[in-house]
Formats: sequence, C-alpha cells, structure tokens
Amino acid sequence: MTTPSNAVSTAARHRGPNLGMLATIFTVLFNAGLFCVVSFSAGKPHFPGPWESAQTITTYFQEHSSAVLMCAFLQFGASIPLGIFTATVVSRLRFLGVRAAGPYIALFGGLATSFNLVVSALILWVMAYPGVAQDAAVLRALYYVSYAFGGVGYSVPLGLLMAGVSIPAAVMKLLPKWLVIFGLVLAVVGELSWFNLVFPKALFLIPLTRFPGFIWLMAVGFKLPKSAARAT
Repeated sequence: MTTPSNAVSTAARHRGPNLGMLATIFTVLFNAGLFCVVSFSAGKPHFPGPWESAQTITTYFQEHSSAVLMCAFLQFGASIPLGIFTATVVSRLRFLGVRAAGPYIALFGGLATSFNLVVSALILWVMAYPGVAQDAAVLRALYYVSYAFGGVGYSVPLGLLMAGVSIPAAVMKLLPKWLVIFGLVLAVVGELSWFNLVFPKALFLIPLTRFPGFIWLMAVGFKLPKSAARAT
C-alpha cells in the first residue's frame, strides 16, 4: 500500500528592493552627472580627456567648477543604488538556488565598482573646491587619480559583476540567452579595458563597457526571477 505524498510545490518570493528600479536610478543619476560636463556643441568647452594638455585640463576646471561640482554630486549619488543593486542581486541569486562562486564574484565586482565610483566623485568634488583648481600641478594629479578610479577602476570590476551574474544565470536558465551572452561579451570587454593602463589606445574599451552596461543592468533587474519553487 502506498501513501500519497503530501509535498506541495509553492512559489516563495524573494524580498528586497526592486532590481530594475535600482538599475534605472543608477543609470539616470550617472548620466545626469555626465550631462553636466559633456558638451554636444562644436567649439564649446568639454570635459577634458586624459590625452589633452595640462593647460586644457587646468583651464576647464578653473572655468567650470560649478558643472564639475554637480557632476560629482550626482555620480556620488549614483554609487548608492549600484551598491544596493549588487547586494540585492547576489541575495536573489542565492535565493534562487545558486551555490557556486558566481554570486560572490559578482559581489566583489559590484561593490568595487561602487566604491571606485565614490572615490572618483569625491576627488572631482575636491577639484571643484574653491582654490584647488588654481594649483595646476595638484589639479592635474587629482585629475588622473579620478580618471583611474572612474575609468579602468569602474569598467574592470563591472565586468566581474556581469560575469558573476551571467554564468550562474546561464547554468540555471534564470535569464534569457541573449541577455547572458550580452553580459558575457561586456564582461570580457570590461576585463580587457585593464590594458588601457599601459596602452592608451585601449581607452575605447571603457565606454564600450560602461554605456551598454547600463542596458544590461536594467535588463537583468527586470528579468531576473523573483520567485523560486519550494516543497512544503
């Protein structure tokens, strides 16, 4: 005589902030900060690149301290939802049954990206502080430190966040295949951006990670399942 099983499958729901909204807030704040210092009109002053002369860099910060200050303010703010997104997506992956190292790699990468963004923004704030821009030598040193944290220091750990989420999501089929492939490609590009430290021409790899990365973060935020089946 057999006894029927009393096990019933129910859907347990992960509790935490909305990942899609966190990614969207991060994207909006970060890009709002960029719009403060990026000019789309020919002939108008623009935020200087690391290849530009010391005079160009110094002059920009001396004459546009208000724009730089607002950029620092908004990008510092953007680091907070990114950090919360990282903690939440790792919690979500663990909740969905991922027991591999991927979530912890994602945690390291996401928190490092958020931390480096904080440092880059705070250095920009210092550069916008009255009197600092008048010292050309100090200003230029601060500029390159800020660039390092906000450039390679952003794109390389972001690649780890993408890989740490994409690989276990692929194994457990938690995300659409196109989103997994997109994340893995961006992760590789992000890691390759490391070479910008010794090969200046590899600079293009940083924005190639950064801007498509906004799309990936938002897509993952809205697509990653919130519920997992549990036997009761």
